[in-house]
Amino acid sequence: MTPGHQALSGADFTDDGLGARMLTEVVRLHGSLKAAPLPLDLPGVSALRIGRDQVIAQLEDYVIPRLAEVEAPLLVVVGGSTGAGKSTLVNTLVGHKVTTPGLLRPTTRSPVLVHHPDDARWFGTDRLLPDLTRVQMATTDQQAIQLVPSDQVPRGLAILDAPDVDSVDERNRELATQLLAAADLWLFVTSAARYSDQVPWDHLKVAVERNTAVALVLSRTPTDDVATVSVHLARMMAARGLKDSPLFAVQHGTVSEEGLLPTSYGAEIRTWLDSLAADAAGRRELVNQTVAGAVRTVTRKAFPIADAAALQVGAVADLLSVADRVYDDAQTGLLADAADGALLRGDLLARWQEFVGSGELVRSLEAKVGFVRERLVNAIKGKPQQAERVAVAIEMALEAAVADHAERAAAAASAAWSEKEYGDALLAATADDLSRAGRSLRTLTEQEVRGWQEELQEFVRHEAGDARHSARFLALGVHGLSVTLGVVALSGPAPRGQSAEAVRLGQTLLETVLGRDATDRIVDQARGTLARRLTTLMGAERARYLAPAAQWQLKPDAPDALRQAARRVDDLRFAAAKKGTGEHL
Repeated sequence: MTPGHQALSGADFTDDGLGARMLTEVVRLHGSLKAAPLPLDLPGVSALRIGRDQVIAQLEDYVIPRLAEVEAPLLVVVGGSTGAGKSTLVNTLVGHKVTTPGLLRPTTRSPVLVHHPDDARWFGTDRLLPDLTRVQMATTDQQAIQLVPSDQVPRGLAILDAPDVDSVDERNRELATQLLAAADLWLFVTSAARYSDQVPWDHLKVAVERNTAVALVLSRTPTDDVATVSVHLARMMAARGLKDSPLFAVQHGTVSEEGLLPTSYGAEIRTWLDSLAADAAGRRELVNQTVAGAVRTVTRKAFPIADAAALQVGAVADLLSVADRVYDDAQTGLLADAADGALLRGDLLARWQEFVGSGELVRSLEAKVGFVRERLVNAIKGKPQQAERVAVAIEMALEAAVADHAERAAAAASAAWSEKEYGDALLAATADDLSRAGRSLRTLTEQEVRGWQEELQEFVRHEAGDARHSARFLALGVHGLSVTLGVVALSGPAPRGQSAEAVRLGQTLLETVLGRDATDRIVDQARGTLARRLTTLMGAERARYLAPAAQWQLKPDAPDALRQAARRVDDLRFAAAKKGTGEHL
């Protein structure tokens, strides 16, 4: 009697070439699923998150290890309802006590895997259920699996006693689900008292969807009731897609001190398992059926996950687009302020007016030095200190402008993100307070402004040429001329208001010392390099909004990569079906 609730798939993964390609593509599919997280709380995402986790677990716990070792022993997982007698059945089938039936509920012990001693190599940590620790003795650690070698178990077959699928302990239920998903064959145990319960049938529905091989055991049933209950259970199985699955009955009997029923009670099941172990072709066919069903389920679920991932990527892109618009506006405003004279007010204007005075400095530089040397010396007396005050005022004005635009942009962008629940979640997920300008902005601005002022000095030195030895150049020096260049660059092409006359004097001062062409050239250079530096600062502020999205690893190409990976696996699955019996998967 072959276990199965549908016709066997016909897929053949034992072919070395086809099996190797399938393993490669399934591993890639696993990577694509991992690269497509669903962190944002979009509508309907909760169920898809669970489905994604289950698919990844199915690949890690069963599909990949099984494809890597197609010839490994057939894994029979004994699962079912609380109190159905699973552990007693396992002990009876093996012929001696290997697992302890739970007297208290929930039974918080590790699962027990019984195998022939010669098959031990198949069950290392790099094979079946790799995240569970291997132990050699009974334990209550739910992250461990106890391995029990027994020569009473035939080679080519292993039996795993799993926790209750309806346990009141959540971890027990999770572990039971995980173990069943890693099975080649379910030996599902129920009882006369529990066979109509909904939870076990929910699990069996999953087995039907995956085309997993299943056999049912009706246990702990009084002799007089076996026939009646078996008929009713068989009808339920047929109605739920399990009409081809074997159904065994184990009568209610006295359990020995060793936790065994009389040998005859499990004889039919034991004979059936022995025949499976002895039939290499039958085992291979059964494994192919279960693997093909698992692969089909994985690829079917991959496409909705990819669609959901695309929505996640789109949602984040919308948020980043909002941040881009806000920071584009902030950058535009900042560059305008730095180029249209808006900063030439307050302390900066006062320091500059102190520096240029009423024009006496310019008139002195325009005069013939040989005849007015004394007047020139009087005109430049104290100017180096005043030039430094202008430099400090320029720095403070630019720092204030950068901070103002950055603060307003951060407030606007964070407010826009907070309008969306998932945007608010992203803001909360980062340690950086995105409603305020970055903590390092002030330091970075100081560095950029001082770097700009150093560039202005280099522009002056380069354009001065032979004039660097003239009295006019020496009157102000590099520093005085560079702060003059800074003020003219900030004034814009058409200064207005009370700063207009002061800026005109600065332009005249530069032209008097360096010439008109050189002045026009370095003013353009000064404005260009300042714009680049300010753009860099605002770009760094904008980039802070990339961090919340980046931490979720939402790659724009992840959805398409997942779809393509699923299609490649599907193509190989159909190729495997053609190579087998040709039946549809």
